[in-house]
Amino acid sequence: MHLSFRLVCLYLFVSVHFCTAQPCKTDAKVVSSKEALLASVKSDPAKRLVDLKKMIPGLVMDLRYATTNNFTKTVLYHHPVAYLRQAPASALKQVQDDLNKKGLSLKLYDAFRPLSVTCKIWRLVPDRRYAANPRKGSNHNRGLAVDLTIIDVKTGRELDMGTPFDSFTDTAHHSFTQLPAQVLANRRLLKSVMRKYGFDIVPDEWWHYQWRNNDDYEVIDLDFDDLK
Repeated sequence: MHLSFRLVCLYLFVSVHFCTAQPCKTDAKVVSSKEALLASVKSDPAKRLVDLKKMIPGLVMDLRYATTNNFTKTVLYHHPVAYLRQAPASALKQVQDDLNKKGLSLKLYDAFRPLSVTCKIWRLVPDRRYAANPRKGSNHNRGLAVDLTIIDVKTGRELDMGTPFDSFTDTAHHSFTQLPAQVLANRRLLKSVMRKYGFDIVPDEWWHYQWRNNDDYEVIDLDFDDLK
């Protein structure tokens, strides 16, 4: 069933120009100008967006939605910088420091993404198990969520997590246990270290983690060029 659903999504993407031209509706509080974002950060410095590459030594970047190497086979955003808000960014650095002691490192697939990108994805995958409904906004849009995995520093290879990133299958669920022992151990490692420093899981995606305290963080709908 999931394979058929994914094929339908890919088929629908041929109409991406039409999809992306449609207005994006949301009930969330949205920051859509540089001036509004600066005012928000001025009122609460914890809302500052932090460049993860600059903050976290050795962090490996593989921002899939900035390439065609994603389930849509299309570039969804340009000139990205991996941003998180101040608190989750600091926590992610602690995760990296912890993993480094084991000869491991984080590899990042996605962090902050503009609301407009979430709208594009929702039109292709209108399924709450695998995509955020822009009506409420995504924690990616708030700068509070990351998609990531773990690599071996010496080899640069990803630890086997049982499925690729953005695998819309039951096998990607945290509750799925019909996997080799090493795969389950790798998932437990990622889950334990992320939870240790304040992140929560999304049940259907082994790669997705979000900051536990998401109160009062606005959705941001600004391109990366504007954020720079």
